[in-house]
This record gives sequence, structure tokens and C-alpha cells, in this order.
Amino acid sequence: MSESLSKEEAKILVDKYAEDAIRPMKNHKGFILWMGFLGLVLVIFAYAYFLQLRDGLSVTAMRDYVSWGLYIANFVFFVAASLVGMLISAVLGLLNQKWVKPITRVSEIIALGFVLIAGLVIITDMGRPDRFLNLFLHGRLQSPIVWDVTVIITYTAISTLLFLLPLIPDLAFIKRRMKDMPKWQYHIYNVLSLGWMGTAEQYKLLHKSIRMLSIIIVPVALSIHTVTSWLFASTLRSGWDTTIFGPYFVAGAFVAGAAAVIILMFILRSNYKLEDYFTDHHFDMMGRLLVLVSLLYAYFNINEFLVPAYKMRSGEAVHLYTLFQGAYAGLFWSVQIIGMGLPIIFMMFKEWRKPANLTFIAIIVLIAAFIKRIIIVVPTLLHPYLPIQNVPEKFHQYFPTWIEMAVTAGAFAMALIIITILLKVFPVIPMWELAEEKGITEEFEKQE
Repeated sequence: MSESLSKEEAKILVDKYAEDAIRPMKNHKGFILWMGFLGLVLVIFAYAYFLQLRDGLSVTAMRDYVSWGLYIANFVFFVAASLVGMLISAVLGLLNQKWVKPITRVSEIIALGFVLIAGLVIITDMGRPDRFLNLFLHGRLQSPIVWDVTVIITYTAISTLLFLLPLIPDLAFIKRRMKDMPKWQYHIYNVLSLGWMGTAEQYKLLHKSIRMLSIIIVPVALSIHTVTSWLFASTLRSGWDTTIFGPYFVAGAFVAGAAAVIILMFILRSNYKLEDYFTDHHFDMMGRLLVLVSLLYAYFNINEFLVPAYKMRSGEAVHLYTLFQGAYAGLFWSVQIIGMGLPIIFMMFKEWRKPANLTFIAIIVLIAAFIKRIIIVVPTLLHPYLPIQNVPEKFHQYFPTWIEMAVTAGAFAMALIIITILLKVFPVIPMWELAEEKGITEEFEKQE
């Protein structure tokens, strides 16, 4: 036990950890309303997807030219946001950045929720989802799609382990402490705590396992979005024909993921009185992190457009014209200026890294990150090497139908439901890690 804390003080602190960790897990009216709203979105999604299954992809706005639309943009966004678990839990954790400890579980919950849905989003883009099994039965190693599915499954498995392993001591603690929990919840804790007794040997093994997973997940996470970028870059298209798409996609993923963590931190802090864990300092540091990854992302954005603009080959010229002053100029400049440039400038000032201000910026950044994926996908497909001619007028442009919007909204609803359930079933506060940092692990394990 730490010399600065007496036994009584340590007991009080552990009691506080337990009270604060259990508070978000209790039901309240807001939770019922929130789940009801998400359930309604899922009902609309189910109806829209039923129509798509019955009538085929003709109910969408995707045609011969824009064969990828909102669905693939959505898939890229979900994969991107899921990388935040690796960034915070693995990279910053391995760098021994102690300030990230209270938010590691938040990042892992977001990562798990988004990556679980990413695979389902791909299926919504298939006119014949029953043929998805053919990918495993007849897939070819030459296909980036096979690599993509492989790394997504691997990343999901490692993210699940990286989420569950640090929970073991906390679940054993809450199993002893939370006497009024439902039986199903007790059984889940009993199974997942793996007979935890809190011995020194168990703690040593736990640390080794977490460190090993943190190392393994880094290349896997980098692979998941790099391979996703190869789905685009391996296609000879103006706007996609570039070698920087791998790191470019990864940098953009860090931006989207960091923004999502900031938003969830603020929601938990505001609704469950967790100011002692998600402090102003944590928001300040997350703001600094968001500035860093945004600057890196800005660098790749400059590269993406400066090089083709200098060459101005015919294909790139048409594509750049559409982005800079054509049909997609409004979205493009909104993303570049409002979604990236201004947030970077504002976050340079400490006042804008305060919780409420930073959350406002994070919401804008996250929305811009989603729009950016649409800009990556759609304009390029509207610029084939041969002119679009002798086809209906609706083939010349793309705007998603209500069915596409409903299916996309349903994917977000499913991800939010997973995140909400994880927050309700498992403690968001990493109690044992905080107790270990304070030097009161022994008191933590003795609590009943």
C-alpha cells in the first residue's frame, strides 16, 4: 500500500471506485428512452433492408458507374473509428502514458462496437448476401477483399480479448460487491473472471498477457485499414490511383476514433458524475492528441491533391475540378475547412480543449470524417475514363435513396446498441488499474 494513504483512506478510495463504476451500470429512464429510440431506428432499418433483399440493389441509387455508394463509405468509416482501441490502449499504453488509463476501456468499447458492425455493413452492400460464404469457400489470395475480411476477423478477436482481459479483476470485485445484480449478470461475471483470486502470480500473468496483445494488435490494426485502402488503390481510377492511401487511411482513422472517444468521455462524465476520472486534464490531452493526428491527416490530404494538381493529367483534372469547384465542392471545402482546418487552429488554444468546447469540435470532426469517406468513394466513380453517355440521366449523378439512408442509420444504431450494452453490463472505470497506480491493490482485493 502507498505510504501516502492509510488503510482507512485506501478503503474509502476503493469504495469510491466501486460506487462510481457501478453507477453507469444501473438502469434509468434515459436509458429506456435511448434504447427505445435505437430500437425504432432498427425497425425502419429492418423494413428498408427487407425491401432491398426482395427487390435487389435497384432500390438504391447505386448504378453501373457508382457501384459503391453510401454503404462502402459507411464501411470505411466504421473500420476507421475502430482503430482508436489500438491507438489508445496499445500505442499510448506501450509508451507508458499513464494519463490514458481511465479512458482505455472507453476506447476499447468504441473499437469493439464499431468493428463488430463493420463486417455487417459489407453484407448490406451485397445484392446476394447468401453468397457471402463463397468468399471463404472460393476466395483467392489475389483478392484484397479476402485480406480485408481476414484482418477484420483477426482484429475483432484481438480487440475482444484486449477488452475482456483487463476486466477480469474488476468483474471479480463487482461479483463480490454488487449483491443485487441479476443472476444472468452474476453468471457472466463468474465465467469471465476466470476464478480470479488476486494473487501476485495472477497479476503478473495478466500484465504479460495485456502487453502481448497490445503489441500484436498494432500491426493487425494497421493492416485492417491499410488493406481497406488497397481496395481503392489497387483500382486504376483517378482519385484512387495513389501509393499513399495506406497511411492516409490510417491517419484519418485516428482522427475519427479520437473524436468518438472524446464524445463518449463527455457523455459519461456529464451523465454519471465521472469528473474525477475524465478530468479536464484528460480532455486537454485528448485535444492535443486530436491536433497531432489531424496535422498528420492534413499532411496526407495535401499530398493527395497537390501531386495530381501539379501533373494535371486529363483524368485527375476532371476529378479535381469536381472537388474544387464542381458538384462536390461544397462538401469538399466544408470537410477541409470546417472539419479539419478550423478545428486544428481552435484546438491550439487551451480554452478550446475544455470538455464542452472540445466535445463540440469532436462532433464536427466526426461528422466531417463520415462525409470525407463519401468524397473518397463517390466522385471518383463518377469519373470513368470513357464519357458517361447513352444511359439514363440518373446514372450521371449519385444521391442515396431513403433505403440507403435507413440501412446506414441502422448500422449506426446497432453499433450504439452494442456500445450502450457494454457500458451497462461492464464497468467503464478500470478500477484495478487505478488502484494499482495508487498502490492500494491489496485493499482493492480485500473489499467485499
